[in-house]
Amino acid sequence: MKPDSSRQVSRRMELAREWDRLVDQVRETVPGFQDFMRRPSLDSLLPAAAAGSVVMLNVSPWRSDALIVTTAGVRNLRLPRLTLDEATARANHYLETLHEAERKGQEYLDALDEAHARPTAAAIRAQSHAAHDLMHAERRTDQMLQAMQEWLWETVAAPVLEEIGLVGKPPAGTEWPRLWWCPTGPLTLLPLHTAGYHGTAESPLPLTVLDRAVSSYTPTLRALLQARTEHRPSAAEAATDRLLVVAVEEATGQPRLHSVDRELQALSQLVTPGRLTVLRGTDADRRSVCEELERHQWVHFICHGDQNLAQPSEGGLLMSDATLTVRDISARHFRGEFAGLSACKTAVGGKELLDETITLATALHYSGYRHVVAALWSVDDEAAADVFTFLYGELAVDGTLRAQGVAPALHRAVRDLRAAHPHEPRLWTPFAHIGP
Repeated sequence: MKPDSSRQVSRRMELAREWDRLVDQVRETVPGFQDFMRRPSLDSLLPAAAAGSVVMLNVSPWRSDALIVTTAGVRNLRLPRLTLDEATARANHYLETLHEAERKGQEYLDALDEAHARPTAAAIRAQSHAAHDLMHAERRTDQMLQAMQEWLWETVAAPVLEEIGLVGKPPAGTEWPRLWWCPTGPLTLLPLHTAGYHGTAESPLPLTVLDRAVSSYTPTLRALLQARTEHRPSAAEAATDRLLVVAVEEATGQPRLHSVDRELQALSQLVTPGRLTVLRGTDADRRSVCEELERHQWVHFICHGDQNLAQPSEGGLLMSDATLTVRDISARHFRGEFAGLSACKTAVGGKELLDETITLATALHYSGYRHVVAALWSVDDEAAADVFTFLYGELAVDGTLRAQGVAPALHRAVRDLRAAHPHEPRLWTPFAHIGP
């Protein structure tokens, strides 16, 4: 061996030993880092299920299973009716149907603007045709969602809930059981929390998840465990216990959001002025929003969102000047309590990366927001206003927002919206909670 080569080998060995020494030092001296750079042990992850079962769903070409995690351990439940081919086909149909409905919605708004600007007979006829097409697209969306919910119930939810013992509606006056979904593959796109036959909601044995348990999502067991860990804020962090509202009602190429004033008014009545910061319109530019996120533990977005199915990290929220992307959020770390996204498509991931739940909602959760409430696809802005107005009303105490009870409050809001629109699941199905 040449002298230079020998010196290079020796240097690499020295660096490797130094690396091992530093890793050992971190594990021994830094609190909470005993498993630094190690695969976590099962025992260290089981406390993630302290408040309810965590259901990890695996779908593959060979077989599909639910791993049901409790504090006592993990048990496997085979899901023989769930296949990868059908799950992928249904996820693709789901995306295509939602995309078509969104396109018809935009065409209707364009035709409406044209008819208002130039009310000719041709423009009025075009508006009428566009309204008819939109109505049919919304009907197809509702039909697709109903079929999707029933399929998810038969293949996934019913066997899982039976295995856990969630076989009926909780008695009146009792606390609802909690349940966390941790899906993989094409299931990451689908609304597991509303699986079921919703015509049975009033039955003592309703065939729906929504009428048996409060559902949340988690990308991993470790993420749920970290979010569940109590954090005592420092004095500096306590000063950031305020709500930032980002409102962009008009974005290039997007329909105007009409619920902004309503949501802002509701929040201003619930939160004391000293705890509320509003960035609206041109003030809500990408740079300003990024700066203010550092100063607030709570954030509520009222704006359009978009998702790049080919490059999920490029999707995000449309600010007044640019997109606040998944990449932007993922590059930061917050100690936030809550992020609410009253926006479109904030939780839709990449079609070609179905095992990687790269969404804005997940990015916010990973970056430090313990609770995230987001929409799985484009939502009706009035329905979003209904849900978030109810949600914040439940969380506000004497002008201050408290994160305890986010998931149950969202659950009640969705059930109320379903009761008002039982045959329009597109209005109440999208809203989902990520966190403890």
